[in-house]
Amino acid sequence: MSTSEPNAAHCATETSTRKSHHSQETKKDLLTRLNRIEGQVRGVKGLIEKDTYCDDVLNQLAAIQSALNSVGKLLLEHHMKSCVVERIQEGDSAVIDELLVTVRKLMR
Repeated sequence: MSTSEPNAAHCATETSTRKSHHSQETKKDLLTRLNRIEGQVRGVKGLIEKDTYCDDVLNQLAAIQSALNSVGKLLLEHHMKSCVVERIQEGDSAVIDELLVTVRKLMR
């Protein structure tokens, strides 16, 4: 893949800079979700500063974890449908091992 190709920055191999190619809609959705999570984390910090009852803080942490898991699932889905498929089509089967390592990390 040369740098003059229109999709050269998308799912490039390890020999070049790897980048995603999310649609603007997907990127906006991910950023909105992450901004909301960031606000939730700041909220939990405030709860701790105010000595809020532990169970209430733990429930907020569970909500944050769930939101992070949702972002991870969305990213994983897009990654598999785009980057992974492209690399397999290019004959790069190493992407499967890379994906398995990532899935293991997500499942911890």
